[in-house]
Amino acid sequence: MVRKSILHATLILVLALLGTGCSVGRVKQYKVQVVKEYPHDTGAYTQGLFFEKGHFYESTGQFGESTFREVELATGKVLSKMNFQQKFFAEGSVMLGDELFILTWLNKVAFVYDARTLEYRQTYSYPREGWGLTTDGKSLIASDGSARLYFMTPEFKQERVVTVKKDGRPQRLLNELEYIDGKIWANVYTTDVIVIINPADGTVEATVDCSGLLPDKLRKPDTDVLNGIAQDPATGKIYLTGKNWPRLYEIKLVPVK
Repeated sequence: MVRKSILHATLILVLALLGTGCSVGRVKQYKVQVVKEYPHDTGAYTQGLFFEKGHFYESTGQFGESTFREVELATGKVLSKMNFQQKFFAEGSVMLGDELFILTWLNKVAFVYDARTLEYRQTYSYPREGWGLTTDGKSLIASDGSARLYFMTPEFKQERVVTVKKDGRPQRLLNELEYIDGKIWANVYTTDVIVIINPADGTVEATVDCSGLLPDKLRKPDTDVLNGIAQDPATGKIYLTGKNWPRLYEIKLVPVK
């Protein structure tokens, strides 16, 4: 009798929530609206994108073409550029404290530079493929193309690992990362989708549909996938681009009803 009463009460609660339009654990859905667009270097195979102290930075990939560069937002002009040796494929990048950190894809190393001068400081052994990289201001947070996010010290010592799940299922192909307002935004590689992740438990709390962001008329044979998320902490504005895209977009989120 007690068990039936509990089940009955639970059913009433669920129906009440549905009746009021509430949902438990539902993933929010957004589309993007373009606020402004800027030129972007079509030779930039974008791997990492971020702002730091008013400066706009980008790391680009491909063997023999990998760079780290400072870019002028308004014009897309490359203000300065650091080239990597041909054997290295640069990936995600971020600044934390007075250091710049850059991952490599298959080389199993990560590089550290002086954030102000960009002078080389150190190379660390890295135990997995390097994909995206961001920070919450304390830890480095990295992806490797799986459903996992790795939280590490600036010395690349692992602190914890979070498995990202959407509707209870692992969300794989996490790529470029950006830490925005306490959440981790991640490009889902080969798609036009960004997922917004709770860093505490890896739950995907929202998805962002970016389909159509780059018009077909601007696409060329070497135009690649959406990849590149940056927030300017000084303004709160969010910017998106892609690999070899001719445009960088300032966007805002629009809820999908």
